[in-house]
Amino acid sequence: MVLQALDQAAVRRWAAACCAELAEHREEIDRLNVFPVPDGDTGTNLLATARAAFDAVRRLAKDAGLGSALAALARGALMGARGNSGVILSQVFRGFAESLAEGGTLTGAGLRDALRHADELAGRAVSDPVPGTVLSVLSAAAAAADQCPSDALHDVLSAATTAADLALADTPRQLTVLARAGVVDAGGRGLVVLLEALQGVVAERSGETRVVPVPPPVRDSGALVGVREAGSPEYDYEVMYLLDGSDEQRVATLRSKLGELGDCVAVVGSGGDEALWNVHVHCTDIGAAIEAGVSAGRPHRITVIRFADQLADQADDTGPTRFSTDHAVLAMVTGEGVAQLFRGEGAVTADAGGTLSDLLAVLAGSRARHVTVLSGVTATTPVAEAAAAQARDGGQDVVVVPTASPVQALAALAVHDPSRRIVDDVVAMAEAAAATRRGELVVAAGEGLTWVGRCQPGDVLGLVDDDVVLIDTELLAAARGLVDRMLSAGGELVTVVLGRDAPDGMAGVLVEHLRVVHPEVELTVYHGGQPDSVLLVGVE
Repeated sequence: MVLQALDQAAVRRWAAACCAELAEHREEIDRLNVFPVPDGDTGTNLLATARAAFDAVRRLAKDAGLGSALAALARGALMGARGNSGVILSQVFRGFAESLAEGGTLTGAGLRDALRHADELAGRAVSDPVPGTVLSVLSAAAAAADQCPSDALHDVLSAATTAADLALADTPRQLTVLARAGVVDAGGRGLVVLLEALQGVVAERSGETRVVPVPPPVRDSGALVGVREAGSPEYDYEVMYLLDGSDEQRVATLRSKLGELGDCVAVVGSGGDEALWNVHVHCTDIGAAIEAGVSAGRPHRITVIRFADQLADQADDTGPTRFSTDHAVLAMVTGEGVAQLFRGEGAVTADAGGTLSDLLAVLAGSRARHVTVLSGVTATTPVAEAAAAQARDGGQDVVVVPTASPVQALAALAVHDPSRRIVDDVVAMAEAAAATRRGELVVAAGEGLTWVGRCQPGDVLGLVDDDVVLIDTELLAAARGLVDRMLSAGGELVTVVLGRDAPDGMAGVLVEHLRVVHPEVELTVYHGGQPDSVLLVGVE
């Protein structure tokens, strides 16, 4: 018996079959990947992407409709896409999902529309399409489906699969590097495997679909190294992240910026009003690639893979080195104003609220042989230590100087001297941070009991080393009181970082107050814009 149309159950079986067939052919497809280095990982990346898609589909309720199943398939693939091939696969699934957006059924005519739309989306996903790749195979499948005289699902699919197989065999004629190696295109071979898996579902071949178990990801140093699927060996890293909070115009700008930084650029979306984008680029400047994403929206799930051929080059003294500078300081910060402040002082910055992967990406992007990390606040120190350990496993010397406040990190950075021995410089920075007393001004969110009495919502709290030392109802008075309290134990230098909610004129009030009350003290005021405190104070 042959299916006349796909339903939710058939899509679920197809997703499972994709995993099983790609697992079966993974090593074969990996070996086909010959440019620019042999033994790539196209099969591995396709399998990882297919598993993410299947996982999304199997989580659906049993009574979910066809449209929901295809949407889950596409979104799961987008979120779990690995490498160039995974990005393109996500757009193939998206083509199927969007062709059913109006609630149609996937008959032969629906499959024809799905393949045509998938071809359009995949073509737009690649910044510099090359004949003889998976795009050529997909275009041939879509064209054959369009020209099929029958509207039967099985007939349209058979015509598309046959054409894809013929186009795959023709890829060596289109791409010289394939002809020299005597192989066909790896991504195209993967697409044929997926179409053949769908044929098995439509033909309702008997037998349970075998799905290879998905092991949990392990983020060790080995997980951060991979083999290049495509692109120029000029670039050291593959950078991928998910992006939300963006739109078509900003994404177009992002594509342009990434094209200036590297190659193999792909920025593909899920479609819909709240689009999620998957961003992929091969580049050397990791930080710039991530910053381009920050300008376009909210990047997350950042992954940075170093290409194994670059690592092999490093083993040869005559080859390029992964490090372009000897020593860098990385500060973990919150707020763009604070980040700009530290960057202005020569530091690399990372978001204190980011993940371990985010921090590893910034460490690698610094391209420094030795990195001193200023953890920013106490809560981020464990993440910093974990990232440092993984970076050291990968050959980068990373040391963490724990700091409990940005003002302590600023004090440490102020004594940084790149001409000193690394160990001496780290000791000097740690001593400067420890010698800086820290204070903070915050607004109480609710009622509470402190060491100096009960506070009410809206009260201004002055803290020294995390202990509440004063309660006031007026911000400027509280700022003066906090600085006085901290200077009562002595001090020569006061550093103030104004937060996002600091009132206009607060800097002037403090300057005048210290001129009158503490004329012997030097005051430095920065506009940090941090959202979590009105004022940060450091006393040295």
